[in-house]
Amino acid sequence: MKFNAILILLVLFASGVFGQENEEKESKEKRKPPVFHEVSNKDVVTSVFSDAVKVDKVNDYWYCILNNEGKPLGFAMSSVPFCKNVKGYNDLTPVMIITDKNWVIQKVALLSNWETLSYIRKLTKKGFFDLWVGKTLKEAKSVKPDGFTGATLTVVAVTKNVDFMLSKGVSKLPKNK
Repeated sequence: MKFNAILILLVLFASGVFGQENEEKESKEKRKPPVFHEVSNKDVVTSVFSDAVKVDKVNDYWYCILNNEGKPLGFAMSSVPFCKNVKGYNDLTPVMIITDKNWVIQKVALLSNWETLSYIRKLTKKGFFDLWVGKTLKEAKSVKPDGFTGATLTVVAVTKNVDFMLSKGVSKLPKNK
């Protein structure tokens, strides 16, 4: 009986000490000043269309992605000029949405930002940015991210950016594909 009681106390003590170390580690990470993470728009586009060489502005919302023959590969839109009041944990959370020529989303990417990189990696690993991939613009409007803890402010901000771009982008589709 004494042995069991001692064993339980040791387990409780060890978990309390190690739990405290984890809390201290998380607290130190939160105290670090934010770091700017620069994301190249070109890199985002070429991650989907490796043969993209040019992007032409079509209207206020859309850009046409072209290959070296001037043929359209797909389209892109960015929330950079529009969502200046949408902030995540540290600051703005601009996104780029890339579609194919049939308006099916190929990628949703976070552009240059001040968010905590470890949380962005977690969201990426958990498939947050892929929730919209494979959906038409209209289908994507019904996506409601849920269950992404630890980076709630970032999730909400990115979702607001995507929702804004989807609602405006659908109403301003380029005429010629």
